[in-house]
Amino acid sequence: MNPENPEAHLAAAASDLIDDEIARRLRDEALLRASHQQLEKRIADSTRELAESNIRLLREITERREAEEELRRAYDRNELLLESAGEGIYGVDTTGRCTFANRAATKMLGFAREELLGTEVRPLLHVDRVSGEPVPAGDWAVLQVMQTGEGVRVEDELMLRNDGTTFAAEYSSYPVVENDILIGAVVVFRDITEAREMEKRLSYQATHDALTGLVNRREFERRVTTALQEAHVDDTLHGLIFLDLDQFKIVNDTCGHSAGDEMLRQISSVLHSNLRSSDTLARLGGDEFGVLLEHCPLDRATQIAESLRQAVEEYRFMWEGQSFAVGVSIGVVPISSESQNLAGVMSAADTACYSAKENGRNRVSVYELNDEDLVKRRGQMQWAQRINEAFDENRFRLYYQSITPLDDTSDLASHYEVLLRMVDDKGKLVPPGAFLPAADRYNLMPRIDRWVIGSMIEWLTDQPRHVAQLEVCSINLSGPSLTDENFLKYLKILIEFSPIPPGKICFEVTETAAVADLRKAALFIDELQALGCRFSLDDFGSGMSSFGYLKNLPVDFLKIDGSFVRGIAEDEIDFAMVKSINEIGHVMKKQTIAEFVENDAIVDKLREIGVDFAQGYGIAEPRPIVELLK
Repeated sequence: MNPENPEAHLAAAASDLIDDEIARRLRDEALLRASHQQLEKRIADSTRELAESNIRLLREITERREAEEELRRAYDRNELLLESAGEGIYGVDTTGRCTFANRAATKMLGFAREELLGTEVRPLLHVDRVSGEPVPAGDWAVLQVMQTGEGVRVEDELMLRNDGTTFAAEYSSYPVVENDILIGAVVVFRDITEAREMEKRLSYQATHDALTGLVNRREFERRVTTALQEAHVDDTLHGLIFLDLDQFKIVNDTCGHSAGDEMLRQISSVLHSNLRSSDTLARLGGDEFGVLLEHCPLDRATQIAESLRQAVEEYRFMWEGQSFAVGVSIGVVPISSESQNLAGVMSAADTACYSAKENGRNRVSVYELNDEDLVKRRGQMQWAQRINEAFDENRFRLYYQSITPLDDTSDLASHYEVLLRMVDDKGKLVPPGAFLPAADRYNLMPRIDRWVIGSMIEWLTDQPRHVAQLEVCSINLSGPSLTDENFLKYLKILIEFSPIPPGKICFEVTETAAVADLRKAALFIDELQALGCRFSLDDFGSGMSSFGYLKNLPVDFLKIDGSFVRGIAEDEIDFAMVKSINEIGHVMKKQTIAEFVENDAIVDKLREIGVDFAQGYGIAEPRPIVELLK
């Protein structure tokens, strides 16, 4: 301090103090501003963080609400699915108590939902089929599901309704797991009572005849097969009876099919009342029946067959004031360890039955291996099978045999008869005499006739040049075809739509076939002649009353029976017969044809008599139809 000037010194000191204070305050203000800035920044950061946190919280709340809403919608959907399902559905916890049940379950079971929830369902709903008591816990499939963790399916179990009644149920059960922890099981079930009844009805229909209620052929053959197996294993004896009603067609033709059906039902009752409770009675088809006599020796089977025959013989069928007597032809066959198979046994029974029918009907015939007639019939049955195989494998062939005019002035261009041959499985030709008797016996002739006519018309359609030269193509018709209305309709359609002139087609029918039903034969001939077709009467003269009915059959040709033609060169009576037939035929404006013409001597006699045409090996042998084109 300057002593000389203390005031100046004080002023300087004061000034310094003031400067220091100002500087301090300035520093404090700077610090305060910095602190405010930091605080404002912290506040801003906190505000931003809080806003971001609020945004995240709002987002989480929104997402949670959306998830809850989705869960609620899923629950509603599941609830809707459960409630609208046609199957009953209920859940159980690990103790077997009900946790939920849908509407279908409560409806099928008859319980209110509140009665099921929290209740142990095994003793309440599930019933043992044998004891009728609740299913034991150890046998309850739902418990097994919870023990193994694998689903199961129960095909048929009884479930109990609230009213004490039961119904057949089918159900599936699956485990319910949450967070890898088993919490129970779900059961889906349905009432299968109606389905089981439908199965029973279908099973019954598959094994029984709809008309009579008897076992049908398929089930009968199954039971016969079982009896055969038993006979082979245990050496037991059984009997098989084959029955074919006699004169059943008369009832059908006279009174109609309704009467025939009623008669079959009544006959079934008559037969059934004369059998043992262990016997099987079956309707095999049409008016044929079969009986399987289990554990029955042949002599006893024959006695039962005779009792059946007598019962049918004593029976009278009444319909609209008319009474009909019926007979039955019966074949009996033993079933033993020596029996071969089902086909063999059925074939033997059928053969024995038809032996009874051919020996006078209304009788019992027992099959014996050495019986010549039965052996013959069995051979025919084998031929019937071979014929069907020939159809399946297209092994029929068309042949022809010329019919030659005996008047040299005739301008006939081409006249022949269509013949049939069969090729066996080794490629060899089978003559018609070998298989046609079996075809006739087993009603295969209409099928053969259809094949021959259809094939011949088709062949002629493809050969217009040959058709232009053709005068007459003669095609045979069997007796069953001649009286079959459906066959007549088939022929009319075939001819009307064929390009072949009907006048070039001649249908040949035998005298015996025409006489069997003269009215139907005449109607058949009239309808086809109206289209332009011609007809030939074959084997004329073989019947006792040939001339008597000839005027009722409007045929164009008479084929003189070959048994007379063969002997006309040596036998005066045969000569006279052929001459009289020829003369009457000409008087009735019909042309005559001699068959079985085997040599020139016969030809000379036929020319002497004035017969119009000749056919036979002395004229021309049968040849394949394709050789006509040569």
